[in-house]
Amino acid sequence: MNKKIVKVGNISCGSDELFLISGPCVIEDESIMMKTAEYLKRISEKLNIPTIYKSSFTKDNRSSLQYYNGPGLEEGLKMLQKIKETFGFSILSDIHYPTQAKAAAEVLDIIQIPAYLCMQTELLVEVAKTGKVINIKHGQFLAPENMAKPAQKAVEAGNDQILLTERGYTFGYNDLIVDPRSFYELNKIGYPVIFDVTHAIRKYGIPSADPSGGARQYLPVLARAGVAAGIDGIFIEAHPEPAKALCDAASQLCVTDLEEFLKPIIEFHHLEVKYRK
Repeated sequence: MNKKIVKVGNISCGSDELFLISGPCVIEDESIMMKTAEYLKRISEKLNIPTIYKSSFTKDNRSSLQYYNGPGLEEGLKMLQKIKETFGFSILSDIHYPTQAKAAAEVLDIIQIPAYLCMQTELLVEVAKTGKVINIKHGQFLAPENMAKPAQKAVEAGNDQILLTERGYTFGYNDLIVDPRSFYELNKIGYPVIFDVTHAIRKYGIPSADPSGGARQYLPVLARAGVAAGIDGIFIEAHPEPAKALCDAASQLCVTDLEEFLKPIIEFHHLEVKYRK
């Protein structure tokens, strides 16, 4: 399947090189953010896997007002800018409102559209107008082939620098299911495809700090299945101490475990590229 190559810094998304998106789910204390970035830099260089740093300045879909939702736009962007300058990472974060697009574009290399907002026309248009790369997450409610529609909105607004991210379908009671057919359909749309594997194992409706709020045992098999199905990038939220994370504590991977987790995934990717050729 022919696919557009999207440049993010020195990373050619959609080429034969697997790339990683990683970082804490939401921006926390500076020491946590910097420690994670240090690990990610070391892993990226050691395993030769291009890496994009991700963390949200606001999580606007928390299920309770009592849950931490981030430092907000201004303080969050300052933190991400510091990481960018210190470690040289390209930076990804998500926005929820059209009014955030302009400020976010001053720092971010990729602006992400959250899954539940992927059909919001005004949001997509404002992000497209920034000229930044757009990562559109696949809504849990949308057939994968219909992700062509939000992508086309961005194109018609003047921006075809698009990434598409799978993160599972809502199924039954708080469960998410990853259907491998989705990777095939998303690839057909013609843009680089990413698999957000750590969000795919969340149990929604259960507090993320509750150990039953995620199913980490499925991360290796899901990640390898995605790579075998031809994804271009792997999205793995990581934290130095996941059990203490202020968001998605039950699903984030410990950043110290990330290197060993990635090794077989990279090997699988090499085999998939060889098979495809």
